[in-house]
Amino acid sequence: MPRELTDDDYQRLLDLRTGLRRFLRWSEEQAAEAGLTAAQHQLLLAIRGYSNPAGPSAAGSSTGPTIGDVAESLLLRHHSAVGLVDRAVKAGLVTRQEDSNDRRMVRLRLTQLGNDILTLLCAAHLEELERLTPRMLELWS
Repeated sequence: MPRELTDDDYQRLLDLRTGLRRFLRWSEEQAAEAGLTAAQHQLLLAIRGYSNPAGPSAAGSSTGPTIGDVAESLLLRHHSAVGLVDRAVKAGLVTRQEDSNDRRMVRLRLTQLGNDILTLLCAAHLEELERLTPRMLELWS
């Protein structure tokens, strides 16, 4: 049986959810200003943030996520991730590279354009998170 919730508990949860929604809306607006959809921004981050990332100069190596890896990171079905990657390739943000160790595997890499846009967006996002962190911590103290 959960503990009895107070009015303050409900208010804190509302404040948290509202703050998260505001951050997500702000993030979507930042992506749009950079010429990306929110999904493209998330894709670029999923590729660059992958535990074995590949930058624009890593051609021929066996690094970088597969479409399955980014589908998992973005909570998408494989076919939806394929469509998102196809559009990002067409926009010049991402490339597909054959894995040098297993030719059956295709790895995703950011192009220089994709990397440059992501760098700008991530810098802005980290600044915004630093600004928001004290308020989020305040909600839980």
